[in-house]
Amino acid sequence: MKNEATAHRCPLCGGHIEQGETVFTAELGFGVVVVRHVPATTCRDCGESWLDDETADRLETMVDRARREQSQVEVIAYKN
Repeated sequence: MKNEATAHRCPLCGGHIEQGETVFTAELGFGVVVVRHVPATTCRDCGESWLDDETADRLETMVDRARREQSQVEVIAYKN
């Protein structure tokens, strides 16, 4: 069980983690999808980010749509 001191530490570098935003990119082979302003837990020190399951599911839906439309470049703003 994690104690309070380690609960807010990055498992990679030991830095402080906090709620913030990240940019998600997916290479589709024929194009790329970029989703900006994605809610994430992010390390202030190393920049590594983690997504919750709901956000990951929503990103998967966005990427699937771009794949179906054969978008070469698509930049999307994540909206709550």
